[in-house]
Amino acid sequence: MVHRGISTLLAYRQRAKKKSENQTLITIDFYNILLHGLAEKGSFERFNDIFNLIEEDKLSFNEQTFAAIFECLGRVETSEENIQQIKKYKEMAQDIGITLNQIMDRSMFTADQRDIALDAIRRIEPDFTPIYTPPVINYNNNLLNDLNESILPMDDISSNKVSSQTIRNVMQHKRAYSKAELEKMAREQLKIELDGSITIKSIESSSEFSNAEFCRGKLKELEEQWRTQINNALIRDLNTLRAQIRYKPNGFMNYYTYLKVLDPSIYTDILLKEIYKLAEGSETFSPTVGQLYKELGQKVQQRYQVEMKKKNGTLDKIGEIYNGYCDFWDEVNTSDNPRQIWQRLVHEHRISGPSMDIKYGSWPPNVLSGVGRFLHNILMRDIKIDVHILRKKGSSKQHNVLPAFYTLFRNQGRLVKEEVKPHPVLARLLRTSRQQTLVFDSSLVPMICPPQPWSTPNNGGYLLNKSDLIRLPHQAVQQWERINSTSPQQLYPALDSLNQLSSVAWRVNTDILDVIINVFQNGGDDKLDVPKPPSSLPPLPSIHEETPALTSAERSKRFKDKLAHRRKQAEMYSLWCDTLYRLSLANHYRDRVFWLPHNMDFRGRVYPIPPHLNHLGSDLARSMLVFDQMKPLGPDGFSWLKLHCINLTGLKKRDSVRERLLYAEEIMGEILDSADNPLTGNMWWTQSDEPWQTLACCMEIAKVYRSNNPEGFLSRFPIHQDGSCNGLQHYAALGRDEVGAKSVNLSPSPLPQDVYSAVAALVEKARKSDASNGIQVAQALESFVRRKVIKQTVMTTVYGVTRYGARLQIARQLKDIESFPKEWVWPASTYLTAKTFESLREMFTSTREIQDWFTECARLISGVCGQNVEWVTPLGLPVVQPYTRQEAKHTMRTSTRVSETMAMDMYEKPNVMKQKNAFPPNFIHSLDSSHMMLTSLYCEHKGLTFISVHDCYWTHACTVPDMNKICREQFVSLHSQPILENLSAFMKSKYSFRESDMLNDGSADDLSKRRLNRTLAEMPKKGDFDLRNVLESVYFFS
Repeated sequence: MVHRGISTLLAYRQRAKKKSENQTLITIDFYNILLHGLAEKGSFERFNDIFNLIEEDKLSFNEQTFAAIFECLGRVETSEENIQQIKKYKEMAQDIGITLNQIMDRSMFTADQRDIALDAIRRIEPDFTPIYTPPVINYNNNLLNDLNESILPMDDISSNKVSSQTIRNVMQHKRAYSKAELEKMAREQLKIELDGSITIKSIESSSEFSNAEFCRGKLKELEEQWRTQINNALIRDLNTLRAQIRYKPNGFMNYYTYLKVLDPSIYTDILLKEIYKLAEGSETFSPTVGQLYKELGQKVQQRYQVEMKKKNGTLDKIGEIYNGYCDFWDEVNTSDNPRQIWQRLVHEHRISGPSMDIKYGSWPPNVLSGVGRFLHNILMRDIKIDVHILRKKGSSKQHNVLPAFYTLFRNQGRLVKEEVKPHPVLARLLRTSRQQTLVFDSSLVPMICPPQPWSTPNNGGYLLNKSDLIRLPHQAVQQWERINSTSPQQLYPALDSLNQLSSVAWRVNTDILDVIINVFQNGGDDKLDVPKPPSSLPPLPSIHEETPALTSAERSKRFKDKLAHRRKQAEMYSLWCDTLYRLSLANHYRDRVFWLPHNMDFRGRVYPIPPHLNHLGSDLARSMLVFDQMKPLGPDGFSWLKLHCINLTGLKKRDSVRERLLYAEEIMGEILDSADNPLTGNMWWTQSDEPWQTLACCMEIAKVYRSNNPEGFLSRFPIHQDGSCNGLQHYAALGRDEVGAKSVNLSPSPLPQDVYSAVAALVEKARKSDASNGIQVAQALESFVRRKVIKQTVMTTVYGVTRYGARLQIARQLKDIESFPKEWVWPASTYLTAKTFESLREMFTSTREIQDWFTECARLISGVCGQNVEWVTPLGLPVVQPYTRQEAKHTMRTSTRVSETMAMDMYEKPNVMKQKNAFPPNFIHSLDSSHMMLTSLYCEHKGLTFISVHDCYWTHACTVPDMNKICREQFVSLHSQPILENLSAFMKSKYSFRESDMLNDGSADDLSKRRLNRTLAEMPKKGDFDLRNVLESVYFFS
């Protein structure tokens, strides 16, 4: 492979010379990779050839180059010539200002490279011991610098093991398990990640078929046959690809290079899992072949990255470092947070073995699809099944072997998609023989040990599986460039917040899980958001032969009914499967502690990586999880628990805290009845806005109510504090808007201000006026302009919902009102959308001005400059909007050659419409994520358990007052920064045109540039609202 790499590099150099292209893309890093490849073989005689190429390309040696040289010389037996060569290159390094210490300190090593290079150096300097530069571990951000006071110097890790009571022990509130227990958990987690998947028992209730054992035996025989067929097909097709490379010019590259990285047995395992996955799929939906190609390619890449970590020693080193990390989760006192502990441990282990901050680059999307297509072709061509396999008698003489999978073409809107379906016999065989199990990739399930802290943008989350720090489309390269060029210190706030959220241990609330499983297994319930199985959907009435011929209108109606029926069936199956996965995983982890590694989207909003079992979902999903750590309720905890229950119902949104608590006492009988008889009692909990969370809270209240010592009751239950239309809160704070601030509870008031009800009142006032003037749609809406109807639209207006989107939201709410005439849904939703937007603009003048400024800035930046809009959040995270106008490029699916072109946002034109519409909501999202991160970090520093669902913050009942105080302080601290001024200055420095760029000819281009400069500098005026009022506002977050 090294020789192939050299010949490929030569081919690209030759092509660049012929076309007189700039060779800046060929850097010393490419040559260093080749040098390390040669060094592994001890082929120093080939180094001179590479040195000549480096000289021709006018490149300079760097530390990594000398590391490769010393590695190679270290692999050669010691001799006089060897010693002289080592001395020669040491002197060469010194001549260009590179010391031996810098070579060892600044280079990246894998496997035994570090030890071999060090051995070579010690042949001429026996006493040489490298001194490694410790990482900077403190913050460099005005909002967080006061947390630096508790960070001890980075001399060595032992200096941070303290016993002084004056040092705040950040890890104390995370502790619950001994080092031995944590190490056992880590070993289990590593095994799961090395296996690549986990098999769990399904909670689906169905009886076993009578011939299940017979079918399982046949399936086992088939699997052995398939394994042989796949292995033979892999050898055949890989040899074909290899021959293509051999007889093609040096510039030619096909997928053989990527497919050669793994043993064929691994590909066989991947394909066998894919066979089962496809054969057990839905009857109404199948993934397109494009999706299958990509998913198969990603599985190969993930497996390759795990194998590389095993090969280069990273796996063993992670084990060593993680053992040290377990000490801090057990008993060692420290003022460090998880990232700082991990950084100290990594630094301590730098004396030997591989580097821990190696970047594992992702394969290009076209390569992923190509590798997936190669494997998929084997699946389609070589996997066969005997269609008589299910016959018990006489089957030995009859064989009709056919492909196990076939393709079909399905209309999806204006497009026709190619999909893969299993042969009906294979589908029946699997359905009959199934073992009631589900298989999940190891990167899609919670971790059973604390996650690896994010210490760099490339390392964090799962122990071996690669976790992406930021969720971005594959063509979005610009944001990664900004992140990689940013100092590590600038990213620490975002990384530390992810680490804090990831370090919270969870358990399944088994009381509520058993009730949900009961409802699910008994056919579901739409009113409780427990999906019904698709089999419960009544079939369409069949047409009998004696029915007279249908008219064209009747045929058209029947065709539309069929489509709607199929769509409904597919939707029901999707929802049913999602709930099945969620409940099966919850049941699997019911008696275990687990952790949820987190990452973020490009704006900085955080999400748990496991998609099925997490706290970021529907009411049902949130109800099933509680904290692992138990804390006594304390003097006010029971009151917070009761208040939380009433908040969840949504029945007392306009009432004070005192009135809500009194109401809780009034209905205590209903609460206790709900807890004791959830499915057979009065079922008061089902009337709630969030029924399942309300039921879970009722069960917790019942336990506390009946305990002998409510204050000492140990509770795992999370209490929520929700922002009051949080997007509008940020707009009101940015514009210091007195009226807007009051309507979203930034100002203290005896009763909560409900912006949704206020907007609904304005809309109702306008409706009454129109109704009195004889407008029919206004008359049809009498008594239907309700808070719930317009709530989602008000909430999402600030996040950039369009009029069309708002109309769909309102139409959905009107459809759910049984008494509303269905023929008026669409005209009424159009009318209400217009009135809601008018009312919002009337109420929030400052918000409108800021939103308009954001939109105009983004329009001019993307239209005049032709660039994507970017900014830096107050916590230092670089953000680039990834909306470009990609031209559809048709790629040949049959080609085995790797395409050299791929979409990248930096080389595409920005989509002006998306850029301008998305900038206001994205900027506000980056602010609400900054507020959440600040709250997260200060809560961790104070020893609180903290979790967020965007603008809904969770903690234990006993620590709600502390979290509320921190939440308000950090909101004031954040908005005390000159946010709009900093944004304007950033955009002016990046996008504004100099006077020398102007032609002064009065052209449209010239006028646009001047308008851009003027707009970026013209910030909206601010009001007189005093931010410190937030500190006293009870209903700001409540």
